[in-house]
Amino acid sequence: MDRKQFIARAANEIFDVCIIGGGASGAGCVLDAQARGLKAILIEKSDFGSATSSKSTKLVHGGVRYLEQAVKKLSINQYKMVRKALKERTTILKIAPHLTRPLQLVTPCRSWIESMYYFLGLKMYDWISGKANIGNSELLKKREALALIPNLKSSGLFNAVSYYDGQMDDQRLNLALIQTAVERGAVCINHCSAEAFEKKEDKSIVAVDVIDRLTGQMFVIRARQFVNATGPFSDKIRLLANPALQERIRVSKGVHVMLPGSMLSSKAALLIPKTKDGRLVFAIPYQGHLLLGTTEDEAELTERPFGPTKGEVSYLLGYINDYLDVQASSGDVLAGFGGLRPLITAEGNTKDLVRDHEVEHDPVSGLVSILGGKWTTYRLMAKDTMDKAEQLLNPSKAATNPKTENILLAGAEDFNPKAILLELTQKGFEKDVAAHLLEKYGSRSLILAAHFTNEEERKKILPGYPYTLAELLYNMQFEMACTVRDVLDRRWGVQLYDWNATLQLIPIVGNVMKKILGWDASEEFHYVDEYRKELLDMIAATGKKQHNAAL
Repeated sequence: MDRKQFIARAANEIFDVCIIGGGASGAGCVLDAQARGLKAILIEKSDFGSATSSKSTKLVHGGVRYLEQAVKKLSINQYKMVRKALKERTTILKIAPHLTRPLQLVTPCRSWIESMYYFLGLKMYDWISGKANIGNSELLKKREALALIPNLKSSGLFNAVSYYDGQMDDQRLNLALIQTAVERGAVCINHCSAEAFEKKEDKSIVAVDVIDRLTGQMFVIRARQFVNATGPFSDKIRLLANPALQERIRVSKGVHVMLPGSMLSSKAALLIPKTKDGRLVFAIPYQGHLLLGTTEDEAELTERPFGPTKGEVSYLLGYINDYLDVQASSGDVLAGFGGLRPLITAEGNTKDLVRDHEVEHDPVSGLVSILGGKWTTYRLMAKDTMDKAEQLLNPSKAATNPKTENILLAGAEDFNPKAILLELTQKGFEKDVAAHLLEKYGSRSLILAAHFTNEEERKKILPGYPYTLAELLYNMQFEMACTVRDVLDRRWGVQLYDWNATLQLIPIVGNVMKKILGWDASEEFHYVDEYRKELLDMIAATGKKQHNAAL
């Protein structure tokens, strides 16, 4: 992934399709396009997967809440969405086994009526899954539930229901899609924003003016078809292409907090089925920590990263304290993050809207936009989008079947966890470092090990954490990491679950990147000092006090 080479190609070649947006839907589209034999380019204004796509609950799921709404409202659309999401769940687990895993979830029940309600509903979930089911739901006796989650509150507990969904590392999955597309010939460039469209006399788009946000360089990308895959920011691109269009997107805000993993003494996750505002709250083991979320509130569109507020932290902790024998407080919060969900305009509260997608074609500008959707159905979203784009490119040709359900993503090739771990430790990596590399890079961790053989490169750069200079150099040379945030927030993911470690790592990683990339004083301030300040502001918003050493 050579960024300079990609920018040179972008400015000098003509592409079949240009995709704007590098989140899950855009990454899915660029891989789908290349699998069809189209010449594709993707640009992302920040880093790949930097917004909504890296701020999910990390679940690959059909959506038990959507099934409940389908039954209550007799909604065939909700039902269809759950059915196709459950099928896609199995596909994602198959093509990215290094970044996904089956996850058992337990729903506590406080009465016989509750237990029957959830048990029958989850049996329906199994039935809809059909052959794609990854584990059967079960009705658990009280003692069985407590054996599975020992610190589940026994007072008021009648019994529980367990079921299975999938879990993913959304940031790395997003990047794996980009890497796989690049290896099939796509051009993918981060930190490049679409500023204006160039049009013919009939107002149809022929090119997009792009600015490299790292250097200020301007260049033009020419393509036969343009696709808008910018999620919450879809209306900005739609109106840039055709100011006469009506806005279609509403956004809702969802936040999560990270707690010590010891607060949930189980490998199984907890689904809290009842909240005052009718939402679901998940407590999920995630990379040694406990992920708690999510909220859902109407929000204003913003490009600025944000985390949970003091009130949102209190809201989430209240439910974990109600169901577990813990007394979690804001001081236990290790980190938190927030994202914006793109919802297609409809009446009612955002929590009631269908998370399905829509492909829109503007006949004036020619722009194709993929609107709405959810992570689990990214591949179907991409297929529907590229079916439309291909039809517009060649109306007389039947749509190509890209068979992306059979394309293993980067890191999944020859994935043998035990063999890879053994080889990494034999090459001198400490056990926790080897486990971290396997979890993040799959079989590609062996490529990292082969390129960085110096003993100093393999040592931990921060005591107690599995991060090495070798990994940082790999991120820069092989994964297009351009800023400190690219590394800590997305390539390593440490910002999502440990703010204290992130604050300590910012200057360490910044000094290495400054030396290699030759940052001047203004760039160092932007990529290091501003990042640190934004993170401190995010921490302050939760009401959490940081240890002086971290500040």
